[in-house]
Amino acid sequence: MASQDWFDKDFYKVLGVSKDVTPAELKKVYRKLARKYHPDSNPGDAGAEAKFKEISEAHSVLSDPEQRKEYDQIRAMGSGARFTAPGGGQGGGGFEDVFGGMFGGPAGGQRGYTFQQGGGGFDDILGGMFGGGRFGNSTGGFRGAAGPTRGRDVAASTTLDFVTATKGDTVHLQTADGRPINVKIPAGVADGQKIKLRGKGEPSPDGGQAGDIVLTVTVRKHPVFERDGLNLRVNVPVTFAEAALGATIEVPTLAGDPVRLRVAPGTPSGRVLRVKGRGVETAKATGDLLAVVQIAVPSHLSKDAEEALKAFADTLPAENPRDELLAKARG
Repeated sequence: MASQDWFDKDFYKVLGVSKDVTPAELKKVYRKLARKYHPDSNPGDAGAEAKFKEISEAHSVLSDPEQRKEYDQIRAMGSGARFTAPGGGQGGGGFEDVFGGMFGGPAGGQRGYTFQQGGGGFDDILGGMFGGGRFGNSTGGFRGAAGPTRGRDVAASTTLDFVTATKGDTVHLQTADGRPINVKIPAGVADGQKIKLRGKGEPSPDGGQAGDIVLTVTVRKHPVFERDGLNLRVNVPVTFAEAALGATIEVPTLAGDPVRLRVAPGTPSGRVLRVKGRGVETAKATGDLLAVVQIAVPSHLSKDAEEALKAFADTLPAENPRDELLAKARG
């Protein structure tokens, strides 16, 4: 957008807000208008598309504190001052005469200087000439060869269930301005991971590349499984008799079908039994299922079971399994 447009266009009027509008109010109004005039909501409506571009242009300037300040300063100068277009009318005293003198060109001649939006106004142009501005900088008033402005990135978040995050899927989301988008969730995405959706952010105000959406993923906990890198952990209760004598048990998997595992005689609580290839599967690698043995102690015993257990205890060697622990604690 040429700087002359900053004289001619009333961005506050475009958005229907006052000049003292707060950033929060500005954002709320923009989202409402963007949803109303977005091309996806008005297919084939050229008027709505033009209006959407107009409000996007206004919002990109007013939502940036620096650009808004410069815009207000330029507007305060009044609409009487104008840039002379390349090949425009003759006569002295215009901006083109001033710049022509600075760059060695004849006053009043035809020249092709173009001043575009990018965060700066006259203070950037003149400041750069006299050592105090950002002349030639892509964020200054004189854009030079920097090209169109890239649209802003947008931060967003979504919550996924454990199975979707682990196996991957395509989910349907809606942007802040009401646009529906499809997001491909890669298999194995972790809690807190960020996914970049290129070109799905805010549009450029001057025909450049759209920004991105940076999506932060939150994963709900699973009632049984827990992520350990690409491995899946699951606590598996076994009885004292199964751990002491050995047994074959069934262990659940995320796919639904259980697998059978052999518990060796004398297996202690906390031992990990590994099932290869039953963890998180990604394009690069596949994890394992880690079954953690937990000895299940009965909370109630019948009279006969209690007497049998006492008789069993009487047959055990007279040794304390905590002797080594106590010795280490004493140093």
